[in-house]
Amino acid sequence: MENLPNKPELLPLHKLGAREDKQTSGRINFGLFLPGVSEEGENELLVRVIHEKDQFLQDIPPMDFEMEHSKDPDYGDYWSATINIKAEDKLKPYSAWGTPGKYVYRYCLKTSKKPELIDWIIDPFAREFGIGKLSAFTLGYEPYEWDKHELAWKTPFVNDIILYELMISEFADDIEGTIAHLDYLADLGINCIELMPLSNVEKRVDWGFAPIGYFGVDERFGNRKDMQKLIDAAHQKGIAVIVDSVYAHTSHLFPYYYVYNELGYPQDENPFMGPFAENALGISTDFNHKFVRDFFLTVNNHWLDSYHVDGFRYDYVPGYWLDNSDNGYTKLVRDTYQLVKAKKGSSNHWQRFFEGESVNLIQCAEQLQKPVEILNKTHSNCTWQNGTLSTAREIAGNPGKLTDLGFLFGLVDYPAEVQNNGDKLTKTTLQYLENHDHSRFICTFGTVPGDNELLKEGNRALWYRVQPYLIGLLTAKGIPMLWQGQEFGENYFLPKEGWGRVLLYRPVRWEYFYTSEGRSLVNLVRKLVKLRRNKPQFSRGEHYFCNDYALYQSRNLMLFSRTYNGVFSLVALNFGARAQAVSFKFPSAGNYREELHGKDNLMGVSAGEDVQLNIPGNYGRIWTLET
Repeated sequence: MENLPNKPELLPLHKLGAREDKQTSGRINFGLFLPGVSEEGENELLVRVIHEKDQFLQDIPPMDFEMEHSKDPDYGDYWSATINIKAEDKLKPYSAWGTPGKYVYRYCLKTSKKPELIDWIIDPFAREFGIGKLSAFTLGYEPYEWDKHELAWKTPFVNDIILYELMISEFADDIEGTIAHLDYLADLGINCIELMPLSNVEKRVDWGFAPIGYFGVDERFGNRKDMQKLIDAAHQKGIAVIVDSVYAHTSHLFPYYYVYNELGYPQDENPFMGPFAENALGISTDFNHKFVRDFFLTVNNHWLDSYHVDGFRYDYVPGYWLDNSDNGYTKLVRDTYQLVKAKKGSSNHWQRFFEGESVNLIQCAEQLQKPVEILNKTHSNCTWQNGTLSTAREIAGNPGKLTDLGFLFGLVDYPAEVQNNGDKLTKTTLQYLENHDHSRFICTFGTVPGDNELLKEGNRALWYRVQPYLIGLLTAKGIPMLWQGQEFGENYFLPKEGWGRVLLYRPVRWEYFYTSEGRSLVNLVRKLVKLRRNKPQFSRGEHYFCNDYALYQSRNLMLFSRTYNGVFSLVALNFGARAQAVSFKFPSAGNYREELHGKDNLMGVSAGEDVQLNIPGNYGRIWTLET
């Protein structure tokens, strides 16, 4: 294992990928690191280029350009080329060669180790992509101009986040469609969206968890300027953006697997791929290599700097987190934090992360096996955890699980603040009933069969049974997260395994918004989100679970309180079908307003005396002390 560097190091992106020379019209520079692949093995690297408009025309082949080899002092074998794209060099009069626009390219390797050309080598540093396995650049590209509001935007404090997970293609077809729906999300009260993977993949319908390119936006969603426009527009509407980052594993087409596999290199000679930590999901990246560590830190820095994202959701952290090591995930999130922290005092877009002494970079782990440990031991300030989701789905017919859910709503055992390497970090955890990995929550109560298991759906006639869970979720401790369409009763079924999970297109059915079920659910969610945003006891307050099994849980009831700066709210949930009357002793005297409907207000309550509460079936009540 190599010695770890003492400070964060970034790859020299100014010499990697395809870059247009702004001083000379039509000149494009290419650069690629291929450690261990030099001229000595009679290797020859080509870049193969064609205008996007010509790519499907049979009599216009792509043009090949030889690349030169040199040695980089830090990363070894480096291949580069400069090409001049001129209209007079076009192969046919009707070719688009030489005109501005999008060009697609790939690298090809001639080697004495194989008789045939190693074709379809994707550029790992491409900023744009073409169809399938093609990298791309835009001749005549003009950088995006950010709105002046960007210099005033502030990433929200982690405890104040209300999160919405979405996949661009399913949510609204593409980036432009997503921009058009931002007003809806803002009106719902969302202040942060989590985008499923944007990295380049081979297929048109794909969740994106087998990347082949990391430095740009997959062409099926749009291009880099489209993404910058989305983030700019989201910030103007008070919505932060974090991106789902897949660093533990890649596709077999990722060039640092594909090339070395084609050349027959033993696994221990691959400079990028290999076993590291848990290796359960695909081809693993090996963070023992400095090149890998610097690569993914550079990816993070690129998205923070070029795209102005507010943070990351790190997919499958067990694949690159070693519990007692400074390497892998631990180092990546610490170095990313330090990169941002070093920008304090900036007057440009980096200022978004700083509010007083707080550094509001969002770094969210998907560490479902050890969510408490990942918060305690790394610079992650939040994490996914499946405990709430799993427990909620087990409650039907098992009131004993209400006790477990009550403690999970309070995030018992989870840290609220941790000192890590001298940095004081606020910590919290996501709370959700749904996410992209699971069937819609309504499926728990019953499904409507299709002629294929993949076409099963949750029974939306049972929508009302979801209500107490939503009330609990949006008043619980932690970051509440909604999965696209959950707020109006989206009801897709998802199998637990198989390619049908990933390769089936499941667009959000916006028509559900107008149904009676959809309107009832979305009105409840809007009310709860507004309550959470306006009443800090629900986002920052203390949580107390009223754990009395005989009085509450055995009757399908759950009661908990949220308190902040002396403001007290009681949340009472009824998971059963019948209305229930139950007694409760309020800690303070006064009048208690019922927040959900303004009915059933409690007037003249005496402290410490039994008060009769009426809680409707499959619903709940929230009472707040008036001050």
